[in-house]
Order: sequence, then C-alpha cells, then structure tokens
Amino acid sequence: MKKIINSLTAITSLAIVLSGCTKNAVNKLTDDESRIYITHRDSSVNFSAFHTFSISDSVAVIKNNQLKEKDQSPFDAQFISALSNAMEQRGYTLVDKSDHPDLAINVSRIYNDYTGVIDYGNYWNDYYGYWDPYYWGYPGYSYYFPVTYGVYSITEGGISVDMFDLKDAAESNKLENIWNGLIRGEGIFDSGNIKTQVNALFNQSAYIQAN
Repeated sequence: MKKIINSLTAITSLAIVLSGCTKNAVNKLTDDESRIYITHRDSSVNFSAFHTFSISDSVAVIKNNQLKEKDQSPFDAQFISALSNAMEQRGYTLVDKSDHPDLAINVSRIYNDYTGVIDYGNYWNDYYGYWDPYYWGYPGYSYYFPVTYGVYSITEGGISVDMFDLKDAAESNKLENIWNGLIRGEGIFDSGNIKTQVNALFNQSAYIQAN
C-alpha cells in the first residue's frame, strides 16, 4: 500500500543502516508490524461523564470519498462485537439506540484507488549493481535497460471508528465527533486480526473510561 510504505520510510532506512545487507527491509515486516493505528480525541471532553453507548449494526462502505452502501458482512459483525466488548470492559453499558445512549459509535470501511506511472528505466538504474555480468560470462559488460513505462493501480483500505456525543447533542444542536480511530496496513480485513486491532486502538486511548 502506497501510503503505508511511505510511512515506513524512516523505519526502512534505519533497518538498512543497521543491517547493511538488504534492499527489502519492509518485506521482512509481518502484517501485524505493517499496520498503523491512529487515534484522535477532543481534548476538552471528559469521557468518564458518559455511561451508556450504542453502536450501529451496519458499516458504511466508503470508496474514493463517496458512500457506496451500508453493509453487514461477517467481518463487520465480528468487528462491531469486538468494539462493544472493548467499551464494556472500560465500564460503559451497551443499550439500544432507542434508549437514549450517551455515546454513538459508527464504523466505516474505507477504500481509495490510486493510479500512476512508473519509469522502469529509473527503477533498474536505482537497483543496478545487484547482478554481476561476470556471472553470465560477460566480464566488463554493463547492463542496459531501455526507457520503458508502466501504469500501476493500487487500492488502499482502512477501517475508521467514530464516536459521537449524544448526551449533549440537544444542548449543542449538533452531533460532535469526540474520538476517532483509524486502522491501516496489511491484513486489516482478516477476521483473525480483529481483536488485536481493536485492542490497539483502545490501548492508545486510556482516557476512554467510564469510571
């Protein structure tokens, strides 16, 4: 994923300096190590003032900044269940949306498509030196790569969790987003990673606590 790779540039550079022997340091990361967790809060909010929450039973599917549908795949259901469990472990009580919960939680699956052009001539020039022409019986020769271009397409995915203040909505006349968690990286839509991913978001957000 393009943005994930960019975010790991510093890590990759450090690994190269330390090892001095590989050009594929990022490839040695596990899927879990490649994932990025971003959390953001409204610093003026006291999360202990809330006691109940409700969570949407469907997930918004957003592609290229447009809402495409509301879905409830087996993965979505498991992710929502894990979120509910995490909130209850922090002392909040799950209630139906008709019971006037203090907090509302929405989940979104986000997909963005990116396309671009790669200059293979520059690519091979950057990596020249990894093959020895002598191996093929041509000592003194150098490799030649003609100018050629290719088009690539990348689909990047993410999971977004948004928490809204319903308790004060009537007074402020708006639904305020008081917390957001974003997950990006490899294997994020693998059901086996759900618990780890939800725990990572809440571990970064110790202030989410009812009492």
